[in-house]
Amino acid sequence: MSDLTLERSSQTGDLSNAALFSIRKLSVSYPDYAHKPLLRVAPRIEILKGVSFDLKAGCITGLVGESGSGKTTLGRALVRLLKPDSGEILYNSVNIAQMDQRDLRPIRRDLQMIFQDPMSSLNPRHPVWKIIALPMRRYGLGGTRKDALEALEHVKLGAAFADRYPHELSGGQRQRVGIARAIAVKPKFILADEIVSGLDVSSQAKVLMLLQELKREMNLTVAFISHDLSVIRHLCDDLVVLNHGEIVDMGPVHNVFDQPSSQVTKRLIKAIPLPRIDESWFDEIV
Repeated sequence: MSDLTLERSSQTGDLSNAALFSIRKLSVSYPDYAHKPLLRVAPRIEILKGVSFDLKAGCITGLVGESGSGKTTLGRALVRLLKPDSGEILYNSVNIAQMDQRDLRPIRRDLQMIFQDPMSSLNPRHPVWKIIALPMRRYGLGGTRKDALEALEHVKLGAAFADRYPHELSGGQRQRVGIARAIAVKPKFILADEIVSGLDVSSQAKVLMLLQELKREMNLTVAFISHDLSVIRHLCDDLVVLNHGEIVDMGPVHNVFDQPSSQVTKRLIKAIPLPRIDESWFDEIV
């Protein structure tokens, strides 16, 4: 599968120009403790099976698939929250796949993450400004209250939110704080893992528009994980579709939507709720 993926990428040029990340034959597995024999090492469950693709700099690439497809595992490998079993993760042409934590420290600032559930990822004991300021201090970027307020302004939250605590915010506001914390350290890459799945439609739209604005203003490269292709179609430049740990489709979003090459992609597209009105609905109510 990995050879086919590389061949398709080189032929179309869809995801190979100005790559910030080049992933080559990446494999990740987890120990299967549920079936661990007594006094023996747990067997491994293969999650990613030699995937290969590029992430273009300055673009938003969607990583989609059904539950269990490996998209979250892939995202966490990109920011090295997981160590791959084999393969390469070339970040600016440097292979970070097997780097130890000490060697990774200089590039940690470049690779940030926005989590799905901001309530569980924001410290409930700290006010908003301090949540944003602490990572800035960690990387020697000031981290004063004024610095945190500037980051809040970037995500369309004013100074009035600086002294609030996470439980005093709405879901959309908490997600904006998570985005502010990520961009405050001026990263080059952001992993956004299902960041709008828990929000209402209005809040989703605002967060997606904000992410697009920040991408343009800061020249960010974003990997956007989602199972919702309606969101992907609106937001992303490129698309990678995963199924059981393998890439089954990839390319510019409009190409994949217009000419999906796998049944998985066709099934995901078909599941998108379409804004079609049933003309008989009024008669049924009457």
